[in-house]
Amino acid sequence: MAHHSEVVLITGGASGLGKATGQYLASRGYRVYGTARSPEKYPGFDLFPLLQMDVRQSSSVEAAIAELIGREGRVDILINNAGVGITGPIEETPGEAVGDAFETNFHGPLRVIRAVLPHMRQHRKGFILNITSVAGYMGLPYRGFYSASKGALGIITEAYRMEIREFGIRMANLAPGDFATNIAAGRYHCPMLQGSPYREPYGRTLDLMDQHVASGKDPVVLARKVYQILQQRHPKVHYTAGSFLQRLSLVLKKILPDKIYERLLLNHYKL
Repeated sequence: MAHHSEVVLITGGASGLGKATGQYLASRGYRVYGTARSPEKYPGFDLFPLLQMDVRQSSSVEAAIAELIGREGRVDILINNAGVGITGPIEETPGEAVGDAFETNFHGPLRVIRAVLPHMRQHRKGFILNITSVAGYMGLPYRGFYSASKGALGIITEAYRMEIREFGIRMANLAPGDFATNIAAGRYHCPMLQGSPYREPYGRTLDLMDQHVASGKDPVVLARKVYQILQQRHPKVHYTAGSFLQRLSLVLKKILPDKIYERLLLNHYKL
């Protein structure tokens, strides 16, 4: 059994998957800290301490890590969970919104990793788990930028873990499918433009997406999976969590010809 008084930092820990994971790890004896852009928005939150952090700003990330080190003297485990959804026709999505999604989903986790690595290296141990998405393995219609930002994080994980291996620091990637959380509420929706050629199919796809999230699995399933991964001395590069169908879709993606897989997606999204 691992020594569970380890200090865990979960970005985006105030709600959804981050909150469920933090609660579960705390119940297992880990010393859990979460982060939120605006901790004051969660006045009754008492599951674990919340540090103020906006992953889009280096100064904010560094201040939060400094505060954590000041309190605990170390950070053993980082779970990069903060993320933002973005939907819309690729052609019509404003560049600013695209930039913001990549700042949060890709550059953000890298900033936090950069801030914790020197502390982990000092102790010659650490575990970094990047939460991506099943969507990161494939380009999904009207979620292309979300797929791309999560896919980029998955790829960088593959490279990063080889570079930090000699410091005794482990890194892995966990791709959840749809879980019943409030992600749909915080998602950036590209506005439906009047007279847009995409209006109807985009509308249908959005409805489908929200249904999938509403009927998603309980976030505690993901929390348990995170706990299992943290026990691995030699973690795999990629893990997935979600419905059987979502996990199956990744297997099919590997074995089916591209155009047949594309046809499956088109049928799935009724396009």
